[in-house]
Amino acid sequence: MTSPTPSAGIPHTVSPSTLVVSAGRPERSPGASLNPALTLSSTYVSQGVPAADEPMYGRMDTPAWHAFEEALGALEGGPLPALVFGSGMAAIAAALSLVPPGGRLVLPRHCYQVTLGYAADLAERSGVGVTLVDIADTDAVLAAVRGDDDRPADLLWVETPTNPMLEVADLPALVAGAHEAGALVGVDNTFATPLVQRPFEHGADVVVHSVTKYLAGHSDVVLGAALATDPALHERLHAYRTMHGAIAGPFEVWLALRGLRTLALRVERAQANALELARRLAEHPRVAEVRHPGLPGDPGHARAAALMDGYGAIIGLRPAGGPQAADALVAAVRLWVPATSLGGVESTLERRRRFATESVTVPEDLLRLSVGIEDVEDLWRDLADALDRLEVGTSCVSR
Repeated sequence: MTSPTPSAGIPHTVSPSTLVVSAGRPERSPGASLNPALTLSSTYVSQGVPAADEPMYGRMDTPAWHAFEEALGALEGGPLPALVFGSGMAAIAAALSLVPPGGRLVLPRHCYQVTLGYAADLAERSGVGVTLVDIADTDAVLAAVRGDDDRPADLLWVETPTNPMLEVADLPALVAGAHEAGALVGVDNTFATPLVQRPFEHGADVVVHSVTKYLAGHSDVVLGAALATDPALHERLHAYRTMHGAIAGPFEVWLALRGLRTLALRVERAQANALELARRLAEHPRVAEVRHPGLPGDPGHARAAALMDGYGAIIGLRPAGGPQAADALVAAVRLWVPATSLGGVESTLERRRRFATESVTVPEDLLRLSVGIEDVEDLWRDLADALDRLEVGTSCVSR
């Protein structure tokens, strides 16, 4: 399977904020369309042995995917185009399939809850040894990767910042140490996006995204993507997609590419909003704790400042008063939307431990806030009013 060369004709010196607009465009010629055409076909004319780049059947490949795959590949800075999947979880499953039966997987104790569930499923079905680690503790992570039985991990899985605790990993050190031990490194880059962090620059082997979130950006598609630097790994991910049928619909991919064009503007605005809100929340008397890598006192601040081109647009918030106060705050907001996804233009929030599958080390009262692109004063007024309406007897305690 081949796809167009990433960012063909685009100078390599352009910034990621330019690539989101320019990559994945059709070739320039008089009368040509500025945007890629939407090809709606499951079946293609074929006889004899098809050429490597000749479409034959939509489960294996379709031109409808190529422009988005080219653009995302260029954004992540790898040598190969991305592979689009039917969901973020499908892309994660493909990446975790690189761990052989009976192999070893090391992953953060705080990461996407379905990733944790899938790792447990791999342990049960395939005898994969799963080790959960504090991804911010570099020495402990690398000790787990090396193992104590002369069998190093096959794959180190990294989220940075983590979902939902926002811990920041020392990605260069983890990649170097894991490679020295003989392990592959996969990174879920959904929270950061390639505008804030590009794991391939630090030597990662595989990168995945829930395209549903920031890349598409409008809460109207469910998609995923996986990328690899090594052609053999790329082909294994592609074979998994084909064999498991984890494919994306052409129209959804077209919508995702349309959303990608404004990624730089959306991320810039959302990050600025998030940092300002985090600062104000940290000073509010009815807030017990705020987590955001942009705050100077946050445990991940120094690493994020050194390794990332921003701090992301997710905030961890624990209102004073415990889980009851957290639920009351979610019920009290009017502009913020109670919802379980993130990365859209709208601001959303939820209490994470309402899910039984969430990690038990996530605080019961933790709210995950996904900050959108609305006016920051409107967002703050809604949050502040909701905090002020919390019942003093049950949800307001002094700090």
